[in-house]
Amino acid sequence: MVSYAQGIDALNQSLSELRDIDVSFEFFPPNSEAMENTLWKSVERLAPLKPKYMSVTYGANSGERDRTHDVVKRIYKETGVPTAPHLTCVDATPDELKQIAKDYWDSGIRRIVALRGDLPKGVDKTDMYASDLVSLLKDVADFDISVAAYPEKHPEAPNAQFDLLNLKRKAEAGANEAITQFFFDTSVFLRFRDRAAAAGIDLDIVPGILPVTNYQTLQRFAGFTNVHVPNWLHKMYDGLEADDQATRNLMGANIAMDMVKVLAKEGVKHFHFYTLNRCELSYAICHMLGLRSQK
Repeated sequence: MVSYAQGIDALNQSLSELRDIDVSFEFFPPNSEAMENTLWKSVERLAPLKPKYMSVTYGANSGERDRTHDVVKRIYKETGVPTAPHLTCVDATPDELKQIAKDYWDSGIRRIVALRGDLPKGVDKTDMYASDLVSLLKDVADFDISVAAYPEKHPEAPNAQFDLLNLKRKAEAGANEAITQFFFDTSVFLRFRDRAAAAGIDLDIVPGILPVTNYQTLQRFAGFTNVHVPNWLHKMYDGLEADDQATRNLMGANIAMDMVKVLAKEGVKHFHFYTLNRCELSYAICHMLGLRSQK
């Protein structure tokens, strides 16, 4: 029987042998001066790791859309790191989407994260879905297109098979990568990857990793994204004082590192980190993966 220590040693040994690992980082547009300072400090810290790209989320109102455009262009201009704006189709016409895409292409942006977006309150369907947006973008230019995937099913999907077929439509429309919703059970991701392959979905499926820095925030996110928070995670944070940030950071880093070790051993070569605009935990995990700053 393999002991716990032997199992950990095997994971660490396989980690030391990793080659050609890609990472990417997700940020959101800041809405205050303090958050803007935090964002740019994080971008400056993570950019030297030479990520595959940095993505920037996209809001449903015009002010946040403009902030997304500004952040995307500034990251690319100042760091040279490929930058991938999120783009949603529920709040814009096809002509508006084409104009936004042309502007990005003219600015040197070659990857877009194509999403349907959250439906407005009181609306239960839309004229365009993510697969339609993928087709529209491909008509504008030869973008690399990332789409969303949901190992635990999209909250609005009636069942897992429906959700998987929707992902297949996005692949057939021209997407070449799927970034998953965050999760904490690695077996959930691995089963999803197997099911996608069995369904003939020809996409790179990238695990979305959320290093937890705030447990209350995590519970809120999980509540509206259909993400299961396992009992062992509840127990790990039970009793921690709200101001014990150092302990919570250590906990979050260890959980994410263990997930990455298991997934790397299963052949995952690209990890997407939901940074929440903070760099410390993502940087530490990347260091463990063997990535070093390249000046």
